[in-house]
Amino acid sequence: MHKVVISGTGLFTPSQSISNEELVASYNAYVEQFNAENAAAIEAGTMEPLAASSTEFIEKASGIKSRFVINKSGILDVNRMVPDIPERSDDEQSLLCEMAVKAAHQALEAAGRSAADIDGVIVACSNLPRGYPALAVEVQEALGIDGFGFDMNVACSSATFGIQNAANTVALGQARAVLMVNPEVCTGHMSFRDRDSHFIFGDACTAVVIERAEDAVCEHPYEILGTKLLTKFSNNIRNNFGFLNRCDESGVGARDKLFMQNGRKVFRDVCPMVAELIGEHLGEVGLQVDSVKRFWLHQANLNMNMLIARKLLGRDPSAEEAPVVLDEYANTSSAGSIIAFHKYQNDLPVGSHGVICSFGAGYSIGSVIIRKG
Repeated sequence: MHKVVISGTGLFTPSQSISNEELVASYNAYVEQFNAENAAAIEAGTMEPLAASSTEFIEKASGIKSRFVINKSGILDVNRMVPDIPERSDDEQSLLCEMAVKAAHQALEAAGRSAADIDGVIVACSNLPRGYPALAVEVQEALGIDGFGFDMNVACSSATFGIQNAANTVALGQARAVLMVNPEVCTGHMSFRDRDSHFIFGDACTAVVIERAEDAVCEHPYEILGTKLLTKFSNNIRNNFGFLNRCDESGVGARDKLFMQNGRKVFRDVCPMVAELIGEHLGEVGLQVDSVKRFWLHQANLNMNMLIARKLLGRDPSAEEAPVVLDEYANTSSAGSIIAFHKYQNDLPVGSHGVICSFGAGYSIGSVIIRKG
């Protein structure tokens, strides 16, 4: 068995961003238009009026202040409120592949590696653009990597589950190094006309190089001390889009099948599960909670992260202990915890321990304990 390290990370951030103020203005214009068009039904009591949103509501509920997006104009267009992303021909590089390649180049450079050093590609994300061919194989071809590639989806936990798959492959000697990427166009699977969720998601892509410790050439690789995964079925976060939708003759399947959640139930269910799993995992590798310098948590909701850290530490975490990127990026699904790790790792002293943890639909939870070399 080989010791395994994370030797490089990469991040692709879209050039366009939407502030809460811009998003609220668009949503409230839609609400005003909807209520005016349905005034008679609302007056008769057969239809409920839509409630307006506000920046105060969004920030209190989530901690989000803005989000990066692939397309801004389509989202803010009151008559559309969907990203404007033209479909590409089969001969063109797909959008998610393009994002993955950009993040991958950064990760390879940070690791001091080239495509010739990588034996496998894992694309782990919430929303794949097609059933087949695998996006990972397209990314592999675009980068010129010899070896294998496969896709996997465990919703927001895809990155930590992907790290475990990559780490096991390297540890067993089945590959020298694996590239794990998380392209997320989350704005494509959400409703910008739903007050409770129109602000939640943003777009981004992260990449991680995982390789044998003895082969690493970067200055300070992070040794993977252990991984731990947990899933428990729940309908409280769901997306019903799939290829069987078109087969429903009732017409129900023809409508958009978008992100939906029972946010309050998710909060109550998931926070204690995450804190318990991290605590158990640390014990399994012989570490105390107070020996962990940094928790790179899934960037979905600030209140959730603070509660999880508080349960673990017995106090409020400092900004250094549990760094936040969701205020700027919003929820980028599987990419979130890796964005936090990518941006907030260089300042840690050699020998520091940290935990990368993600959680989401499934329910799914993944924990990766690392030590800076």
